Amino acid sequence: MAPLKIIGAGYGRTGTDSLRSALDILGYRTHHMRSMYQDEDSHPELFLEAFNHPERPVDWDYLYNDYDAAVDWPTATFVKRLVESYPEAKVLLTVRDPDSWYKSMRNTVFRSLTTPITSEKGLKSRAMSKVICMDGLLSTIQPNQPMDEIMIKAKYNAHNEWVIQAVPPERLLVLKLGEGWDRLCRFLDKPIPDIPYPHSNSTEEFIRCCEEGGHPYLK
Repeated sequence: MAPLKIIGAGYGRTGTDSLRSALDILGYRTHHMRSMYQDEDSHPELFLEAFNHPERPVDWDYLYNDYDAAVDWPTATFVKRLVESYPEAKVLLTVRDPDSWYKSMRNTVFRSLTTPITSEKGLKSRAMSKVICMDGLLSTIQPNQPMDEIMIKAKYNAHNEWVIQAVPPERLLVLKLGEGWDRLCRFLDKPIPDIPYPHSNSTEEFIRCCEEGGHPYLK
C-alpha cells in the first residue's frame, strides 16, 4: 500500500492513537507503535538498523508495506528522512502542553517499560523502542528512579520546534490534542465524517492494561 501519503511527526502521547483511528475512518491504513507489537511483518529490527545506520539507504516502502499513513513512533523518529523520501506526503504534527505530555508519558510509556513481555515480537519491539524513541532516552528510564523532567520536556519541545521549522508550511498541519475533525479534514481534502472524532488509548486505559499484567499493545 505504500508509498506514505501521511507522515505523523508527533511524539507518542499527543493523541496519536486517536489520530490513527481518525485516519483509518477517513480511508487510510495507518501505522502506529501498536503495529510494531501486533503485526506479523512489522520488522522492528529493520527500523532499529535504520536508526543505528543513518548513512545506509532504507527501503521505506518495504517497512510500511501495508500502510499509506503512519503516526507515533517509530515514524516520529524518521520524519526528516520520510519527508524527503515521500515529497508528496502531508505531515501532521500532534502537540499538547509539555507538562501534560510529560505526565502522560510518565504514567504510561515509561511505566510500560517494566510490564512483562514474553513474545519474541514484543521483546524486539521493546528493544527497538528503547533505542529509537527520543534518541535512546527510554533506555535510561529505570523503575522507581527519578527522571530528568526538564531534559525530557526540552527534547519534546525541541522536536516540535524542529518539525515546524523544517517542514514546508504547505505540507504541515499542527494539531492540538482534542481538536477533532474540522481542520484535519480540510487539510486532507476529506469530507467530515458523521461520527464523533475517536478518543482512544487514554492514560486510564493504558494504566489498566499495565495493572492487569500486560503490555497495552499486546492485549
